[in-house]
Amino acid sequence: MPDLLREPLHSLSATALAQGLRAGIFTAEAVAQSCLARIAEREPAVQAWAWLDPDRVLAQARDADRRRAAGLPLGALHGIPVGIKDIIDTADMPTENGTVLHAGRRPAKDAEIITRLRNAGAVILGKTVTTELATYSPGKTRNPHHPEHTPGGSSSGSAAAVAAGMVPLAVGTQTNGSIIRPASYCGVYGFKPTYGLIPRNGVLKQSRALDQIGVFARGVEDVALLAGQLIGADPGDPDSLGAVPLSLTDVAAAASPPRIAFIRTPPWDRMDGDAQAAVEGLLSRLGGNVVEAALPDPALKAWDSQRTVMEADIANNYTDEWARGRDRLSSSLRAQIERGLATVPATYQQALAQIPPVTAALAAIFADHDAILTPSTMGAAPHGLGSTGDPAFCTLWTFCGMPAINVPLLRGATGLPLGVQLVGPRMGDARLLRVARWLGAESCNLDFKI
Repeated sequence: MPDLLREPLHSLSATALAQGLRAGIFTAEAVAQSCLARIAEREPAVQAWAWLDPDRVLAQARDADRRRAAGLPLGALHGIPVGIKDIIDTADMPTENGTVLHAGRRPAKDAEIITRLRNAGAVILGKTVTTELATYSPGKTRNPHHPEHTPGGSSSGSAAAVAAGMVPLAVGTQTNGSIIRPASYCGVYGFKPTYGLIPRNGVLKQSRALDQIGVFARGVEDVALLAGQLIGADPGDPDSLGAVPLSLTDVAAAASPPRIAFIRTPPWDRMDGDAQAAVEGLLSRLGGNVVEAALPDPALKAWDSQRTVMEADIANNYTDEWARGRDRLSSSLRAQIERGLATVPATYQQALAQIPPVTAALAAIFADHDAILTPSTMGAAPHGLGSTGDPAFCTLWTFCGMPAINVPLLRGATGLPLGVQLVGPRMGDARLLRVARWLGAESCNLDFKI
C-alpha cells in the first residue's frame, strides 16, 4: 500500500481514502476535517456549495469511525465524503433546486441514490450549487482555475468542488450537457452512465426521456467506485434498468489498446480554433488507435429533436413554477417554457420517436470500435459568468442515452482545462471506462496530460 500520509487527506483519491480508512491509517473524522479545511480555504473564491453544515459532516464521520471500531460491516464508500447536486432530495438538508421559488424547501425523505450512498457508508458533505432548476441560468459558482470564467452547468458546484480538492467525489445530473461540460471546464472526470442505470426517484424531474444521473471524480477508478454504488434497479423510477453486465470496478483489469472512432459531429465547425488544434494534436499522437468515422445520417436531426423533447418536458414539469412565479424565473428559462408550451403533441412524439433509430444507426459504429471520441465542449471555459457554455457536443449522446465520460487531457490557449469525450454503446459502461483508463494512462506517455 502506498504511503497515504505523504499528501493532505483532501487531495487523495477516493480509492486511496477507501484503502486508508479500512486499514485504520487515518479516521473518517480526519478525512472530513481535511475536506472542511480545504473548503474554508477555497470556497470564498469558488462558491461551490449551496448548503454545508460542518457539525453535521463531522457527526457522520464520527459515526463511521464508531462503526469501524465496533467491527461492524463497512460499505464500499465507508467514511468517504461525497458532494450532492442541489436538485437531489436529502431529508436532513435543504434541496432548493437553484431557484428562489424553492427557497427553504425540505424534502420529506431521501432520494433513492442518497439512501444508497448512506448504505455504502458515504459521508454526505453537503449540497452543491446548481443552475436555476438545472437549466441555463448560472448559480454563484466560479471556475476553480480562474474565478472570472464559468465552471459550466448545470452541475457547476459538483464539478468545481471536486476540481478544487474540496471533496473527492460528487454527484450531478445531465439532461443535455450538464455533467460532461462542467467536467471539461473544471478539469475532472465526469461520467454519465447508460440511461436508466442510476435511478432518479427523488431527483428534480426536468425530462423523463432525457434526465440522467452521473458522477464526478479525479480518476477513472474513483468514477467506477462511486457509480458502482448508485447503479441498480429501482421500482420508483419507471425507466430504471438493472446492472451493467460487467462490474465497473473491473476497469483496473489489463486490456489491449482499444479501437476508437473519432467523429467530428456538426458542432465541430463552431469550435474554438485552439480547441480544434488541441484535439487534432491528440489524434495525431494517438496514431492508429483512432480512425475517423462519419456520423450516420439519421443522427443529424438529433439536436433539433433533443431540444424539442427537453423544452416540451420542461414546460410540462415546471407548470407550478410558471403559474406562481414566472416573473421570478430567468429570461432564458421563460423562453424555454414558452417554446415548450408552443410545441404541439405530434411534434413532440415525432421527436421522441427519433431516439431508437438514431441509437440503432450509431450501434453500427460500435460493432467495429470500443468507443467514440469527440470533443467535450466548444473550447475551454468561456470568460464571464453570465453563461454556462454551449452543450452541443453532448446533445446527441444524451438524446440516445449512451454512456459518456469526460477525460481531462488538454488545455486551451488560455491555460484552462479542456477535456475530450468518450462515448460507448448502451450498457457498454464498463468497457467505456476501460477505454477512458487506457486513454488517461496513454496520455502520460504522450506528454499532453494536464
